Amino acid sequence: MNPLSPIAIIGGGPAGLMAADVLCQAGYAVDVFDTMPSVGRKFLLAGKGGLNLTHSEDFALFSTRFGARSADLYALLQAFDPATVRAWAASLGVSTFVGTSGRVFPTDMKAAPLLRAWLHRLKNPATGRGLRMHMRHRWTGWAEDGALTFEAPQGTVQVHAAATVLALGGGSWSRLGSDGAWLPLLAHKGVATTPLLPANCGFDVRGGWSEFFRSKYAGQPFKSVAISLNTEEAWHKSGEFIATATGVEGGLIYAASQQLRNDISRNGSATLQLDLLPHLPLERVLAEVSHPRGTRSLSSHLKSRLHLDGIKSAILHEVLEKSVFQNPAALAAAIKALPLTLQATRPLDEAISSAGGVKFEALTDQLMCRNLPGVFCAGEMLDWEAPTGGYLLTACLATGKRAGEGLLDYVRNR
Repeated sequence: MNPLSPIAIIGGGPAGLMAADVLCQAGYAVDVFDTMPSVGRKFLLAGKGGLNLTHSEDFALFSTRFGARSADLYALLQAFDPATVRAWAASLGVSTFVGTSGRVFPTDMKAAPLLRAWLHRLKNPATGRGLRMHMRHRWTGWAEDGALTFEAPQGTVQVHAAATVLALGGGSWSRLGSDGAWLPLLAHKGVATTPLLPANCGFDVRGGWSEFFRSKYAGQPFKSVAISLNTEEAWHKSGEFIATATGVEGGLIYAASQQLRNDISRNGSATLQLDLLPHLPLERVLAEVSHPRGTRSLSSHLKSRLHLDGIKSAILHEVLEKSVFQNPAALAAAIKALPLTLQATRPLDEAISSAGGVKFEALTDQLMCRNLPGVFCAGEMLDWEAPTGGYLLTACLATGKRAGEGLLDYVRNR
């Protein structure tokens, strides 16, 4: 390796590769270092169920999906918005379509062809790009002379780079390379960070499920339900989620995870209201519950009148006192707003993504660390979070593009 590598990008996920794309197109030789044997491990995992690239909703709404950091990300997302994401995929020969939920996917629903086409373009000298890959290189910080240090198969490696993009991911799915080990390295250099927290995660219910419920229903979905939260900002959404051995997870829970996690942090627990029949008003549910049932059991009655059975019926017996089943008004109210108390998030490593990381206040508008000239940060290691639905990947690509452009300006000005 040349002792002075013009550009070093640490992290071979979408953010790092997008930064590399910007720089390679400008004619710079770029060295990408990654802990794993190959790049894009988490990107490929995300594509197993169908790669959700971005979302088709109006940008004014799209840009608000990033919580407290929406304003910090606005300009970056505007420069690489959902339409641009789709155009970028098309430039790699990958067509996309909009699903019924508004989410955008590759036509073949796969991540691997997109990643292969991207890497082929990045490595192809004929297209003006010059990407060199260094796998199984774990970044360990800086030497006294400022060189980047890595633990590699051949031992300790030092690289003197003109400038660096850090795109090291957050703290979820550490087996794919994003373990948050960079936090103390940046903190030691005076870069302000916040702790990594689980986002788009599951939760444990208070007291745990009964053995009966756990053994019979863990892994089963709650379909066509709704959740309401009585948080600082009232929240309501319909969808589905899954019962786990210890609690709940899945799309609807992930969508509420930021509010639930923050409520647990403040109060020690969080309570959601589960509407088991969101398509029916309370008055209709009460009328059906109160309807004479003759010799039928209550379970048979609820199944016959409200199609309420299986896991939806079981959760009522799991949560409610027996006396509630003798009170039609109380039972109807519970069917429409069953309180479910959660006591903890699942571990960070199980989460789809993470919150926390490098504070935007520690960075310039071009994502360069104020305390570390020539060091840029991008992707999930920045202090933002977003729901699933294409928002996560779009923001990683957008921040990678901005960091690449910022580094390009930096080296040109030098």
